[in-house]
Amino acid sequence: MALRLVLENLAALPEAASTLSAHLPKNGVVLVNGEMGAGKTTLIKALCESLGINAEEVSSPTYSIVNEYHSASGLRVYHFDLYRLETPEEALDFGIEEYFADEALSFVEWPDRLGFLLPQDAAQLTIVEDLNTRVITLKP
Repeated sequence: MALRLVLENLAALPEAASTLSAHLPKNGVVLVNGEMGAGKTTLIKALCESLGINAEEVSSPTYSIVNEYHSASGLRVYHFDLYRLETPEEALDFGIEEYFADEALSFVEWPDRLGFLLPQDAAQLTIVEDLNTRVITLKP
């Protein structure tokens, strides 16, 4: 069953992230979908903070492609930004399959760049920006 949240403003983001994080897999892949500027990285930062990761450590991996974060409780999170990938084979080159096989939670921005590598059992997190609101949907 999908979880759907409507945010009237960014002040609602921490509470939304707390609600969402309770429904995320402990280990697995979350495909984060949304248009450019919809707030994918901002949402991931809030989710990481709700999972016990220092928000100051969380930043967009646009140029590094992947960032790794750790919580005090030992949770490991990978944050991918695949915007710059031109082919799925580039993801194979940096070892995305090994990251996905690791016992960690992986957030993937621009997952459409993975093509045939998209994990079939991944959760889907979608952000749609509409005038003054953002609608966030999580499908486990």
